[in-house]
Amino acid sequence: MANYLGVAIGFVVSFFVLTKYLTQEEIGLTRVMVDAALLFSSLAQLGTNASIVRFFPHFKSDGDSPIPNHGIFGLSVLVPLAGFVLFALAFLIFRQPLLTMYGVHSPLLADYFYLVPMLTFFALYTTVFETNASVLLRITVPKLVREVGIRLFNLAAYLLYGIDLISLDVFVWLFCGSYGLAMVLNLLYLASLGHISFRIDRSFLDRSKVKEMVRYSLFMTATVLAGNIPLFNSLFLGAKAGLALTGVYTIASYIANVVEVPYRSLGAISRPVIATAVKEGNWDEVERLGRQVSLHQLMVSTTILYLIYINLDTLFALIPNGQDYVGGTTVVLMLGLAKVVNSSFSVCTDILNFSKYYAWSLVYIAILTLMAIGLNSILIDTSGIAGAAGATLLAYAAYFALLIRHLSALKTGSVIVFSWGQAKMVAIMIAMVAAYLGWSEIVEPALGMDIILSAAIRTLVLGGLLTAAVLGWKVSPTVNGMVREKLLKVKS
Repeated sequence: MANYLGVAIGFVVSFFVLTKYLTQEEIGLTRVMVDAALLFSSLAQLGTNASIVRFFPHFKSDGDSPIPNHGIFGLSVLVPLAGFVLFALAFLIFRQPLLTMYGVHSPLLADYFYLVPMLTFFALYTTVFETNASVLLRITVPKLVREVGIRLFNLAAYLLYGIDLISLDVFVWLFCGSYGLAMVLNLLYLASLGHISFRIDRSFLDRSKVKEMVRYSLFMTATVLAGNIPLFNSLFLGAKAGLALTGVYTIASYIANVVEVPYRSLGAISRPVIATAVKEGNWDEVERLGRQVSLHQLMVSTTILYLIYINLDTLFALIPNGQDYVGGTTVVLMLGLAKVVNSSFSVCTDILNFSKYYAWSLVYIAILTLMAIGLNSILIDTSGIAGAAGATLLAYAAYFALLIRHLSALKTGSVIVFSWGQAKMVAIMIAMVAAYLGWSEIVEPALGMDIILSAAIRTLVLGGLLTAAVLGWKVSPTVNGMVREKLLKVKS
């Protein structure tokens, strides 16, 4: 629920507040600062968050220790602190080269570059405290803080700056402070649960357990780059193309990010089931689950992207200063396709990570990271923001193509995520794009209605055709069965 509420608030803020009160350069500034902080903080974690989740069952105490959960909270704070110190030292060493790199095209970022370490610290411990709450099965409040609280606090900062009550300097400080506030709120919430103790139960930590935790944490530190590939785009754009174009890219990426929202929920549901099947060595079940998850992720993500695609012109016409951001249309489509690819085939990553061949994921992450960096370097110079979006799409496509081929070749079984349902869905989408082009060229000029009414009728008609095609061609027997069951309940 918090995810969808956050998306709704983010939609209003991004398209009707940011575009009205902030310039493209100022939007780009906030995006680059946050993305830099998120990338640095994810590395500074040193794999702690994944370790907390994996090893908490071993630390969980039932009153047999005077230290809550044998001091796992203290470990989760201490290890990232060491990571942050390493980051701070690297920041000091490379500060001048970074300022030089961004100073040419993004001088505004150079003025506030000194705030990046502070923002990194806030983002780091906001996530650490949120993870501590999640292992206690108390995730609702931290999710609300992240998805709703930060957005509302930032909204207040945007409005105060937009009506000239505060200066740009104060606005940037308030913007960074929203993450500091989130960190404090999560810490206070953990304190209310009685989970906080900076003491570590050393008697509980034997050498073998420490070695296992260190090995797993280092592995997860390497794998964290895969989840942060989209962050490279804004960082490269800020350095090579300037903050104004980064601002346009930011608004476009907000639109494309909607495609991936259902994936967060569906993925959380499917992973434990897949993990169990892999653990039991039931590869027929793994293959069945892989195909099911991949198909339904493809259905949901392509449907959302299609509804966005047929309404893009309307959206840019309605948002304040929309003409300044209409150049991001290509970015929306390419990033949207990248989200479709990632949503549809991320189950392959889950299968590999849960299997005994999980170490191979390091190879594929290295390939994905190097491709993303190399393609960004080349394509941004030639194609600007469209090049950044294209780099993400190409990197993900190549990554999953290699990964699917590898999974199919493993002696664990023929784990193939492709099915006829996916081929049907792709064919339907091609036909629906053609239907939209015909609608926009022939039907809409003949109707001559205002932009909002026209968008509503277009969405109803084309969305209805898409639904009819998916159900009529039986792309997913599961979905057809659910619809049939609902209709029977209504009739009864």
